[in-house]
Order: sequence, then structure tokens, then C-alpha cells
Amino acid sequence: MGHCNSTWRKYSIAYVFLLVLATVPSFAQTAPLLAPDLRNQIDGIAHHVLQTTGVPSASLAVVKDGKIAYLQAYGEARLDPRTLSQPQMRYSIGSISKQFTAAAVLLLAEEGKLSLDDPVAKYVPGLTRGKEVTIRELLSHTSGYQDFWPQDYVPPLMLQPVTADAIMDRWARKPLDFDPGTKWQYSNTNYVIAGVIVEKVSGMPLLQFLNQRIFSPLGIGSVADTNENKLPASDPSGYFRYAIGPLHPAPKEAKGWMFAAGELAMTAEDLAKWDISMIHQTVLKPASYREMETEALLKNGVGTRYGLGVQVMSLGGHRVLEHGGEVSGFTAENIVMPEDGIAVVVLTNQDASEAASEIESQVRTAILQAEHPQDPKQDALIRKVYDGLQQGKIDRSLFTDNANAYFTDQALKDYAGSLGPLGVPQSFAQDHVSARGGMTARIYNVNYASRNLVIIIYEMPDGKFEQYMIAEK
Repeated sequence: MGHCNSTWRKYSIAYVFLLVLATVPSFAQTAPLLAPDLRNQIDGIAHHVLQTTGVPSASLAVVKDGKIAYLQAYGEARLDPRTLSQPQMRYSIGSISKQFTAAAVLLLAEEGKLSLDDPVAKYVPGLTRGKEVTIRELLSHTSGYQDFWPQDYVPPLMLQPVTADAIMDRWARKPLDFDPGTKWQYSNTNYVIAGVIVEKVSGMPLLQFLNQRIFSPLGIGSVADTNENKLPASDPSGYFRYAIGPLHPAPKEAKGWMFAAGELAMTAEDLAKWDISMIHQTVLKPASYREMETEALLKNGVGTRYGLGVQVMSLGGHRVLEHGGEVSGFTAENIVMPEDGIAVVVLTNQDASEAASEIESQVRTAILQAEHPQDPKQDALIRKVYDGLQQGKIDRSLFTDNANAYFTDQALKDYAGSLGPLGVPQSFAQDHVSARGGMTARIYNVNYASRNLVIIIYEMPDGKFEQYMIAEK
């Protein structure tokens, strides 16, 4: 849930043999908007990540040109009895649920029933500094209310049922962690309060409101409320590990703990439908999408890289809306690139794992590279320059006067002394291309077993290199 934002990195060699047997993809594909080579590449990414991490299964959806282009499921949804994952199965999406709660607040704001800048005390009396904390600060994690679930496991307390009021009594009526609006700190407590506000203002349960206003209009029919019940046997089971040991069935949080902050489960396809609605802006008004997707600033002007229920960032020159999700036994990743018409959904059934984000990152890179294919001749030239620098040599006709001035005898000696011993790279590939100062900027990743390097290149319109610099990544 909130612990979806963990920086946990897990590398597992266990369970690989069974996964090799189990990662035959289950097919549920729409019109072939992706080229066969790209589909095969995506399948290879999913297979590899599952096999190297030991995560039992993944369900994947790809949106391209604003349409669902690919749906696949891989691995084992359940180990006993052994059940292969299918695209129609629902996975818990954890804290990705937060953007739906935020959307519900924005819908009510559009109707004039509340304002983002209303104090929370207007709707929920008695909370700490409730006359100062705003709804906007709840949704942007800048309120100061302490997170009730920062752990990547389920504490004994959470095996007992709870109510939203009890959560607020314990975590939202104690001193704030910081003054409202002065820091960013992820907190599930914020969204419990936001969910209570939605229910009070709308006069109906949160999930009923979401069904009426979002899910039904978008044709999202697979939603399950895991705050009420565990997923049935027809859906995946969640798993966890101690260190890199064997998989164990994950405990289920008791009723009440995931309300408004991480309660939803659905198929990857249905989450992709939501992503498409964000690309085309079909649920909210344009002004509401701007509110949701604009980075919140602290009172000192520092950016938070978070909007309302979504992380907001730029990757390789592309605007990106992202959120991860984690509840007991499940980890998910969802990323939308609105201007590119691209989204990637990855749902997995093991917690405290980076498999979902690894698959998403590699799939996103593959899609963007397919849309902007590399020039083999340019690749060969850039690689030739790299090989020469490993020997302390360059062809100065390829460089501008500025770049030739940079490559002094000392520079060439240092390049050869540090790069030469590394030998032949395991991989050498362009990451992305952008514009900078009238030049073409190219970023290349050079990977070795023991270290990863990055090449930062500025190329003049006539093809000469104004910069060719190498650094550790």
C-alpha cells in the first residue's frame, strides 16, 4: 500500500526451474498494434525478470496510440494447486488505488461540493490541526499526518479488523510529523481521511461512488474490493519471502486497513482502460486533470515530484505519470505517458519485490526505442569512438574544435587507463535522444558485469561531435 514506495531491491535465485516451466505466456491479445519483434522482446523481458527474481507471475498490459495494444500473463498465479496466470485474473493494485480516490475528490470539486483548499476540519472534526491542513495537502502527501503503514510486511496489529475512525483516532489525532505544506512524506493516513471525506460529501460508500462515476462509464467491470474480502481462488494468490528463501503464502490484511488507500484489485486490462481515460481526459474536466497532474510545491517552492495521487516526472524528455502499489502478497506498477499515448501496467503476486517496476521500465524503454529506432550507422560510429577511447585514440576529424580541445593528451590517457581494462561491454545501446542547444543529444548506456557507464553526446547538425563524455552511471 503506502509501502509501495519502498526502495526495496531483491535478487533471488530460488524457484527458477519451476518458473521456466511456468512462464509460457497466456494469450489474450487485441489487434496487433505492436510489431512481432517488439511483442517478442516484451515477452522476453517478462520471462527474464520473473526467472531472475523468482516472482511467481506477472500480468501485463501495454497501451500504444491510446489503445490497448498487448495483453499477456506469465508464470504461476497459484503454486498449490499449480495454476498458470491468465490475463482475465485480478491482482491487487495497492496504492495505485490512490489515484481513484483523488479522482473522486476532483469529481466532487467539479460539482462545487467541496474545494481542494478546504480545511479537513470542515468535513472531519477533531483531527490534529485540521483547520490548517487542506484536502489538497492530503492528496499530495504534504499534510504532516503520520503514515499508519510504512512497513513492507503486515504487523500483528493489521491482522485485526479496524475502522477508518480508529485509524484516524490513532494516527491523525497525534502531533503532525511536520508543519502542513513544508515537507513531502508518503502517508496512507492521508487517503483514509480523503476517503472519509468523499463518503460524507457524496452520501455513499467510496466504492459505490467509484463504480457509478468511473468504473461503469469506462467499462471497468473486474474491480474487487480487497478491503472487504480476499481474492477468490479464481484469481492469483499473494506470496512473500524471508530474504531470498522460498515463497510462502502472504497473510491477508484484516478488514478496514486498505480503505481508500489500497483496496482495489482488477485486471491489467481494466487498469489500462483507466490509463487510456487519462490520456484522452474522458472522466474529469481538463482543469481537474491539470490539478491531478501538476507537481505539488512545498511552501518554500521546492517541488515534490508528486501531484494528486500520481507521481509526476520527466523521463528522457517525456512527461510521465506513475505510481506503484504494494499490499501483502502483491506489487504493481502503472505508468502513463499522456503525450505519447503510451501506458504500461504490470501486476505481480509477490510483495517486497522490484519485478513489476523492472518489467515496466524495460518494456517502456523497448516501446520508445521501437518508435524511435536507432540508426545502425550512427550506432557503429559511436561504438567505434568508444573502442578508440579505450585505446587512447580518436579520429579528430569527427569532432568539433571545442571537443578536440577537451580531448587533451591527459584526457586520452585517462580514458584509456580507466576504460581499457574493462574490455568488451556486455551491452552498448542508445537510451534516448533529445534536443539541446541546437544539437542532437544522445544518451548511451554501456554495461559491464561489474559497473554501468553512460555516454553523453552532443552532435552538431553536420554530424560532428561537440561532446562525447563518459561517466559512471
